Amino acid sequence: MELVRDFSHYVKDAAPGVAHLDLAVEGVSCAGCMAKIERGIGDIPDVTLARLNLTDRRLAVEWRKGALDPARLVDRLAELGYKAYPFEPVRAEVEEVEQSRFLLRCLGVAAFASMNVMMLSVPVWSGNVSDMLPEQRDFFHWLSALLVLPAAAYAGQPFFLSAFRALRARSVNMDVPITIGVVLALGMSLVETATHSHHAYFDAAIMLLTFLLVGRYLDQNMRRRTRAVAGNLATLKAEHATKFVSDTEIREVPVAAIRAGDLVLLRPGERCAVDGTVIEGRSEIDQSLITGETLYAPAGPGTAVYAGTMNVSGTLRIRVAAAAEGTLLDEISRLLEHALQARSRYIRLADRASRLYAPVVHVTALLTMLGWLVLGASWHDAIVTAIAVLIITCPCALGLAIPTVQTIAAGALFRAGVLLNTGDAIERVAGVDTIVFDKTGTLTLPELDVVNTAQLPPDVLALAGRLALASRHPVAAAVARASQARAPLPGIVEEPGQGVRGTLYGVEVRLGSPAFCGAEAEAARLLAADPEVSVVAFRQGEVRHVFAVRQRLRPDAAAVVAGLLQRGIAVEILSGDRAAAVRHAAQGLGISTWRAELTPADKIARIKALGQEGRTVMMVGDGLNDAPALAAAAVSMSPVSATHLSQAAADLIFLGKPLAPVVAAFDLSRNALHLMRQNLWLAIGYNVLAVPVAIAGLTTPLIAAAAMSGSSILVMLNSLRARRANREMV
Repeated sequence: MELVRDFSHYVKDAAPGVAHLDLAVEGVSCAGCMAKIERGIGDIPDVTLARLNLTDRRLAVEWRKGALDPARLVDRLAELGYKAYPFEPVRAEVEEVEQSRFLLRCLGVAAFASMNVMMLSVPVWSGNVSDMLPEQRDFFHWLSALLVLPAAAYAGQPFFLSAFRALRARSVNMDVPITIGVVLALGMSLVETATHSHHAYFDAAIMLLTFLLVGRYLDQNMRRRTRAVAGNLATLKAEHATKFVSDTEIREVPVAAIRAGDLVLLRPGERCAVDGTVIEGRSEIDQSLITGETLYAPAGPGTAVYAGTMNVSGTLRIRVAAAAEGTLLDEISRLLEHALQARSRYIRLADRASRLYAPVVHVTALLTMLGWLVLGASWHDAIVTAIAVLIITCPCALGLAIPTVQTIAAGALFRAGVLLNTGDAIERVAGVDTIVFDKTGTLTLPELDVVNTAQLPPDVLALAGRLALASRHPVAAAVARASQARAPLPGIVEEPGQGVRGTLYGVEVRLGSPAFCGAEAEAARLLAADPEVSVVAFRQGEVRHVFAVRQRLRPDAAAVVAGLLQRGIAVEILSGDRAAAVRHAAQGLGISTWRAELTPADKIARIKALGQEGRTVMMVGDGLNDAPALAAAAVSMSPVSATHLSQAAADLIFLGKPLAPVVAAFDLSRNALHLMRQNLWLAIGYNVLAVPVAIAGLTTPLIAAAAMSGSSILVMLNSLRARRANREMV
């Protein structure tokens, strides 16, 4: 009976006609593995995306829906020498912890053997080896072999197993030359000891494994700490919710059982499990982990709430918009995962160099051995030199140079309220010298506010708010928020394009346009005093009032613009709004260059003109009518309040109401790019200096192991400087 593997439960729809599957892949240890897997899966017909995240060994695969069986992906990975299975966060975390413990055990065995074999080597090193009695020398050598061989067999498993899988799949990775070097050193040492030679390299072999395991263990733990940023989001997801199964009965059910349109109850102290709208109740919501806001946000009828937020005080009844999938929290998680998987130009460069590494290093070692033999060296010396070349040329530092910095930078950007949507966004942001802002919804908050409430009688504001609750117009919503009205006036009739009207105690009340309310004169007086506002009128019998409504600037917009100017970045406003409104915003922010009443084509033309002047332009817009301009700029950024995140054309998304993430994106990107370049030069400089020295026969395998591991550790430590600097910036 044939075993049928059904992966349908794990396959998701990434886009219309596109299927998506996340696979956990075992045995991935370097950038070379990553490139080989992506090429191998990408070569399958109908596969449109194959992206491996080296941080959590997650392979994201997309293909044309219905074109292939997902089991074929697992079979292809097996052919490449890797075991794979559907990615499940809990299972992946358990296996990651076990892998770290295994590496630590291997490191402990190797370190213990290294310390003891070094003590056994002291009697040999302390005197003239040729003057020692053969029995004494052989005794120490055999004792070293007895200690090192079983220790190396256990401690070398992470490298030996990886190399075996690669060779079985008729390919090579970074662990193949390491394994060859260790096995050759141990084998040659056994032969030398058996033939009573003066030299043995048991100490070099076990020390090599010790150095390598230190580097791999540090790398593993750094990746785990960085991945914890994404893991923190997972902890925000509530697994259950209290659902209304009837008007009077509630039941706790899994989130997967909740559908759009359902009603759920959110009690004080509970974390919201769904996206939706409050239809009853009042409370305060802690949404700092979602939007970056530190103050509690008031919540009442009509307020949007999101999965992952915490209900602080009152009880809320919520109409569900999205639950298990499609929530804002899911979108943020998706973008963060995409940021950690994304490939920058520097990562692609390092990947190409790592792919060339295996054939080049083997050929270099072989030519080194043959060259020394031609020059008259003994087989012993030629092989020792070749082993040193195999070890010292391992490009582990090159493979770690860029991904470590990008992973740390992506986590720091997330903490600063910025999500990456493209792989090379960090590099492009770092090169920006001009930033162009849209006004509406970007420099200003997306919601309208009533700005003259202090001049309105409280009873008028309260009654207007009750009328406003019956309308979905944005201006009416501003009046409703300003009044904090809770109950709509009964019997309201909406006149399309005009406003709403009703009757209170036999008197007609209206809210809408000045003409609809007969308040043209009052509106004209208000506009004469402040021509930049929008107006909505209220009428109760013969009593008329006019509300002044406008979008407020984001609270830190002026400080952000000043900070950008201090960093030497030119700032402009390109807006489709009225000239008066744009002028008011520009003057309030200290921006001298602005343009108003622009079409999307006008914005694109201005961005292209700046580019022709040699400027590198970043566009910050709301992602709706600004989508063409966002695409035209060298790099783009949108607030989370723009269009649905999956439709955003921006390279970066910023969370919350403040604009501070825009400045943070510049500072963190520039720091990350600086460290990426430093790491590349460190990795390249190491090879430029170390390889000729090894070929010249001036290093032993032990020194080569120390140098190679030292370069990897140096790159990782330099990358960790990003974490320290980023904490200071954020």
